[in-house]
Amino acid sequence: MNLTKYLNESIDRLFRRALRSSLTNPREMGFLIGALKIKRRAAKKRLLSAGDGGGIPPFMIASITTQCNLRCKGCYDRANRACANPDPKGELGAERWGAIFSEAEGLGISFILLAGGEPLKRPEVLERAAETRGVIFPVFTNGTLLSGDILGLFGRSRNLIPVVSVEGDKHQTDSRRGAGVFDMTRRAMREMKRRGIFFGCSVTVNKSNMDTVLGDDYVALLRSSGSRLVIYVEYVPVDGEDGLAPGEGERLAAARRLEELRLRFKDMILISFPGDEQELGGCLAAGRGFFHVNAFGGAEPCPFSPYSDTSLAEGSILRALDSDLFTKIRESGLGSQGHTGGCALFERRDAVMSLLAGG
Repeated sequence: MNLTKYLNESIDRLFRRALRSSLTNPREMGFLIGALKIKRRAAKKRLLSAGDGGGIPPFMIASITTQCNLRCKGCYDRANRACANPDPKGELGAERWGAIFSEAEGLGISFILLAGGEPLKRPEVLERAAETRGVIFPVFTNGTLLSGDILGLFGRSRNLIPVVSVEGDKHQTDSRRGAGVFDMTRRAMREMKRRGIFFGCSVTVNKSNMDTVLGDDYVALLRSSGSRLVIYVEYVPVDGEDGLAPGEGERLAAARRLEELRLRFKDMILISFPGDEQELGGCLAAGRGFFHVNAFGGAEPCPFSPYSDTSLAEGSILRALDSDLFTKIRESGLGSQGHTGGCALFERRDAVMSLLAGG
């Protein structure tokens, strides 16, 4: 299978779904029609790079800050980077992030997912993203800072797409994110709907909330709130098995349920991650389909595999994609081996560390 061709076709299908979901939002539809032309030009660049023996992934994840205003249970970023006591010293400045975004656009990277910490803590970086018109930036936020000037920025900049993280119903969300968070996100969603801002929701799926978040009523609630995009992310425990990670049976049931939801909610975009990675020959990290840049510029295989031998603080994206670590991971087949779900590289972190050390 030609992975680059498959991913390009998948992005085309994603845009067609987005157009269908924006039939009642003429401004959003106009943006998407123009963006689709840009994405197809980027797809040609990626095909050419693959033909030249290189390979540019369509996706990049950028965790633009370690700062956050919440202390969510099971937060991977806080556990991994001591986000409970964030020290923003050394984080890349807005100018450098802008240069990285521009380089990505020139190479043919179509989507840059902005994460954190809480990315809305860095509005100056969001402004640089908004200026990079040829890239779409899903912005993964806890939703509590969506007000005032930030909402104005999203309203003006259609290439920035807010993606609000929720855990299920009010009890499920507040128990993991803090009292009152569910109501705050609901208010933010209503306001974005009123302003005609295209936005989505991100749901971390675990054993305790699976029945809720994959239910018709829950998806209907998100839809009525204005969300036209739902990204289901399989839960990865931050420190060993905690009984919440879905098993093989739950994952298969979730996949079947998601197909049923797609048939019912045809005006919504429903995505699962890691989803169909096995069909794609395994994990897409380390540049096969995406890679991660941390707040300090370190180029990492993915957010759940925070190891780096190359920095974008000064270096280029091409250098990172061709780094020893990324090359060894791709050639080792670590991501294509069977695993118990979630992130393949997270399960094999000892092997990744060995590759980093020169193994």
